[in-house]
Formats: sequence, structure tokens, C-alpha cells
Amino acid sequence: MPLLQDFELTVDVDQVLRAQGADPVIIRKRSQRLVDIAQHALEEGLPLLEPRVLFQKFESKDIRHEQLNLAGGGTLKGKLIAQHLAPARRVVVILCTIGETLEVQSSELSATNIVDGLALEGVGSAAVEVLANMICNQFEVQALDKGYQTTIPLSPGMIDWPVDQGQPQIFKLLDVDQVGVKLTPSYVMVPRKSLTMVIGIGENVLSKGSTCDYCNMRETCQYKDHYSAD
Repeated sequence: MPLLQDFELTVDVDQVLRAQGADPVIIRKRSQRLVDIAQHALEEGLPLLEPRVLFQKFESKDIRHEQLNLAGGGTLKGKLIAQHLAPARRVVVILCTIGETLEVQSSELSATNIVDGLALEGVGSAAVEVLANMICNQFEVQALDKGYQTTIPLSPGMIDWPVDQGQPQIFKLLDVDQVGVKLTPSYVMVPRKSLTMVIGIGENVLSKGSTCDYCNMRETCQYKDHYSAD
């Protein structure tokens, strides 16, 4: 199963602040100290990242009753899956992680300095998002070169694909032991700075829109305009 490593991730201070739930524009106006803390966390955290991407491509066979049947016997099921992946020729199942080193360091730091610890955790959250965007862009370019389009990335927890439904499906399709990621009984990934998603590829897949359109927080998220513009 393909495993990609040796990524060079570019993460900036604004991404770290945003990953902590803060508005970078407001923080820069009100608290240079928090900006400096985020910058320091970035400098300390980047060397701790262990970015890895595990993926597998599957040919799509057919779809019945909101269940997409894949070549080899695997399945993906859910209303969101049926909506986006029914026209797909193939599906890419992906797991991104930055490893556990930064997570452990953040936890230890938070025990004595909660502000610095949260900033370091923000580096991890921002980094795994950057990693996911990089790999999505890579598959999109590959698809375009062959005359195909890609769907938006679909992740468990989006509307019409609950975590307890989607995560077990993905973990059955990937050899997660290759990256050391586990799924707890409550469907939380460990290390926590990990992300799963699927992408459909084909001539007629729905390529417009954004993941924000299918997020449960889309009505209240203060960053929806930011992400929609990316």
C-alpha cells in the first residue's frame, strides 16, 4: 500500500492562530504576545512533525442503496458517499498524520504552561490540514492530466457521513499499521493529529463546492469565508 513521506510543510503563524480558534487579524491588533507565542511554537514544533500519507486507489464497481462497492470487495456507505461518488471511476482513500511526537510534547508542555501547550497543539492542527491540502492538490493535478476531475475531499463527520459510520469503513480499507494510527472504540484517531478522507475521480463527478458546504458547523463557523476562498 503506497506510503508517502518526507514532506516539507509550510505553516505560518496565522494558520497556527486559526487552528486554535482565534482570528489572526484580531489577535495581531490586540496581543502581540500571543503572536510571539505562536511564532515560537511554530519554530519549536516544525522539527517535531513526522508527516506521512497512506493511501489506496480503488476502482468503482457499482452503487446500491447508498453503498459504493469497490473492486476487491471493499465498500463505502452513506448518503454523502452516494451523492458525490456515484459517478466516480475510482476512489482514493487517504489517511494523513503528523505522528505522535509533537502531540506528546504539547501534552507535556500543557501540564506546566497551558498557553504555550495550546499554541504547540495549534501547530499540529495546522500542519495536518496543510498536509491534507497538499495531497488533495496532488491527486487533483494527476486527475486533470488524464482528463478527469476530482470531488471535494469527503471526511467522516461531514453532514450525512457520521464519524461512527465513516471511520470504520476507511480503516477497513487501509493498512493503518503502516503509519501507526489506531481508532479507539469512540472513533477517535490516535495520534489525534490525523485526518482521513476519500476523493472520487472521474469525468462527471461533482467537482464544485467546498468541504464547508457539508460541515456541521457551517452556519456558525467564523472561518467559512476564509476556507471557501482557498
